[in-house]
Amino acid sequence: MLNPMISAVLALVGALLYGAADFFGGVAAKRLRSIVVTAVAGLSGLIALAIALPLVGGVWTLADMAWGALAGLFGLIAVALLYACLAVGPMSILSPLTAVISAIAPMLWGLLIDGETLSPVAYAGLGVALVAVVLVGFIPGEKVVRPSARGLLMAVGAGAAIGGFLIVLDQTATDSGLVPLVMSRATTVVVTSAIVAGLAMVAVRRGLAAASVLTPAGTSVGATPSGHADLEHASTGATAVPQPASPVARAWWLAIVCGVVDAAANVLLLVALRGGELSIVSALTALYPAGTILLAAIVLRERVAGIQWLGLALALVAGGMLALG
Repeated sequence: MLNPMISAVLALVGALLYGAADFFGGVAAKRLRSIVVTAVAGLSGLIALAIALPLVGGVWTLADMAWGALAGLFGLIAVALLYACLAVGPMSILSPLTAVISAIAPMLWGLLIDGETLSPVAYAGLGVALVAVVLVGFIPGEKVVRPSARGLLMAVGAGAAIGGFLIVLDQTATDSGLVPLVMSRATTVVVTSAIVAGLAMVAVRRGLAAASVLTPAGTSVGATPSGHADLEHASTGATAVPQPASPVARAWWLAIVCGVVDAAANVLLLVALRGGELSIVSALTALYPAGTILLAAIVLRERVAGIQWLGLALALVAGGMLALG
């Protein structure tokens, strides 16, 4: 059993890596279709996990393989609902709502189903973490529009699916090592590759080149195989965030990097789950937009709003409180 502080640190670092993967995926999706980015990221992540598996070890059991495949399905459901949320909007409301639900769902599972008990400091830390999630995920400058019931339901569903990914991984046996993650990523690769192949077949029947399915169509947003998406820097047409020109070859490499970084985040998440409490790990993992925001500020010189800086500061406070708790 890991020290709770180490588990909290791993979860927080994993959240930052998730955000970094989302950033790379979001930039790649400016040149490649979202589903293509997800498929490529899934494949590169699968290769990275397959290389690491012999080093880490893991017992292959039918139960853990099934949990892993189920986690992959939860991730795909989350991706689909996140895309739908972006199309409906407003992102300034649906983005933080998705992140909060992704934290609350496994938190409730851990506290009510698994019977986790936390100290008063940890409970306070959970509250601070939820506030931080809202502030970090808030997208300033967007016109405030009342979200539709459909948009709210999809945001809640996306958050619940991300939470389901965490809950399912928490059910796996400790001696399974990276086996559940390999199965999860393999599920993502199979499904997304089938979708890309299907799109290519439809394009050919319409007299278009199969390669035409590789270019973006509609909402452009990167997503990681675990269900996160670059909600902070997605583009929906007129509100697109200006991005420097990027050749398609660079976009392919960014998608590959996205998958490897996301796989590393998944490994840290799995270790944190097996050494700590689901409620605490889920709260810290929901802070993943922080990694996206920081990279966007450093690489793309995007301005970080004051409210988001406050959220980042509260995220650090929450991490310390949860580690001490």
